[in-house]
Amino acid sequence: MAVIQISVNGKKHKLDIDPNTPLLWVLRDHLDLVGTKFGCGMGTCGACTVHLDGVAVRSCLLPVSTVGAQTVTTIEGLSKVAEHPVQKAWLEHDVSQCGYCQAGQMMSAASLLKRTPNPTDEQIDAAMSGNICRCGTYLRIKEAIKTASKIK
Repeated sequence: MAVIQISVNGKKHKLDIDPNTPLLWVLRDHLDLVGTKFGCGMGTCGACTVHLDGVAVRSCLLPVSTVGAQTVTTIEGLSKVAEHPVQKAWLEHDVSQCGYCQAGQMMSAASLLKRTPNPTDEQIDAAMSGNICRCGTYLRIKEAIKTASKIK
């Protein structure tokens, strides 16, 4: 066990925890931020996607000790009242079916739009390729990302 300091959604936390604990479980089990989902546990499905200093990362593989001074943003921290352009576009396009993967999808999309405000179809496909949707809402996801890129 070690004392780990971590900044999540603008709040600083001090945790006495095993430094090898994946960030996903720190978020869910220790900070009660359950919007980030467990999917595959191998970093291939994208359900656990969060931002680390604005970059989309898979939290299921990331030991909490590697976060350091970087800031973590979860789906709960993207916007307090669902006002982020991606969240608005997801609602406008009625993207979610079961919804399980959608937090990870939105976090990947938000990271893409931060880096590339007006992405091409190819850039969207590349950025979202690591996120799996078992319901197959990929076309609505792509349209929502295009819409979000136009929301200011």
